[in-house]
Amino acid sequence: MRYWIETLGCPKNVVDSDKLAGLLESQGYLVASSPESADLVVANTCAFIEAAREESIETVLELADRKSSGARLVVTGCMAERYGEELAAALPEVDLVAGFGKSLTAHASTPVQLRERPGSSFDLLNLPRPKAQAPWAYLKIAEGCDRRCGFCAIPTFRGDQRSRSSEEILLEARALVESGVRELVLIAQDLASWGHDRRRAGRGEALEVLDEGGAQPLIELTKTLSREVDRVRLLYLYPSGLTPGLIDTILATGVPYFDLSLQHASRPLLRSMRRWGDGGRFLERIAAIRALQPDATFRSSFILGYPGESEDDQRVLLDFIESAQLDWAGFFTFSSEVGTYANDLDAPVPHELALERLREVSELQDAITAKRRDTLVGTRQQLLIDSVGIGRSVRECPEIDGVVLVDGALNVGSMVECEIVASRGTDLEAVAL
Repeated sequence: MRYWIETLGCPKNVVDSDKLAGLLESQGYLVASSPESADLVVANTCAFIEAAREESIETVLELADRKSSGARLVVTGCMAERYGEELAAALPEVDLVAGFGKSLTAHASTPVQLRERPGSSFDLLNLPRPKAQAPWAYLKIAEGCDRRCGFCAIPTFRGDQRSRSSEEILLEARALVESGVRELVLIAQDLASWGHDRRRAGRGEALEVLDEGGAQPLIELTKTLSREVDRVRLLYLYPSGLTPGLIDTILATGVPYFDLSLQHASRPLLRSMRRWGDGGRFLERIAAIRALQPDATFRSSFILGYPGESEDDQRVLLDFIESAQLDWAGFFTFSSEVGTYANDLDAPVPHELALERLREVSELQDAITAKRRDTLVGTRQQLLIDSVGIGRSVRECPEIDGVVLVDGALNVGSMVECEIVASRGTDLEAVAL
């Protein structure tokens, strides 16, 4: 029996697919070379915003056309959890709609939807993974989120934060390193709050990580993992969780890469988003890090067109982008999600206006990114060779940022000292020294 998994969405879904693959292989399945040659075809879907949902549905229908007549088609992931009943009714092509933690090989003559939360006997967080196929790997350290940002529906179907234990994480990390991984990319919905699985006063708020006093478990976890692997990279850091102690720990790993979940710079708009901070506070954090490590790398993402967003808010964001000089940034238009605070807000921003604002900030950031990449020409960088002809320094996150083009003869998985000789937009070219 052979399986094929099609993964959509964020890196967290990539890890889930790896876990499902590991489970299927433990049950005797082998990976197929294509959907057409598989006995079991799985679509691991995304439901974060409307565009992701549309892509997921299109992918399911495409897989239905491509699979062999005797193969079973299963839909899992965020859309299955959030819209299971609707999917089962709307997609007769699908054999099973399975929520998180449910068997994909259970037999069903008609589509069904299974909504129970995973139990200890079948928990995606702690399922085994197949051997790594690249010299880097995502490592999910928690599921769910205790925050209730105005635009985000993820807690409604992923639930509150569930942190994995240090022992479970270390066990998986060591297995990945043994299979050839040299860079671990830690991910969670709210990475800086790993270990704080409590709610403050029952008000549906996350327990904030304070700059002074108390402990931040992620610090010790990062230090522990840094002793196991060449590189540890942290993604999805909520800005209030970026404490001085965590900053020092990240810099000590030798991967001074800060992926900050900012979403905007306007204080009133961020309050409407139910988010912490503002452009001034964000710039203070960035400046403090650059004072310690001038060549630290910064990435963030921003939402355009949130309800109530004004021209003044847009100007504040543009001024912030110009001042921050981020290395990388992603921009998205607001998507109204049922069950979220923003879904009921007045003063919607017309989609065309949101797109116009997105184009404006994207053009500014594209120029900044290109300029910052240009400054690397002539520098020496330690590159991890990810695949034939492709490498990355600590400045590039896999599958998200640009890459460094290198000689195809360099061994995949090796660390090579190189000189950057050219800049081509987001990508660089380098020669081995």
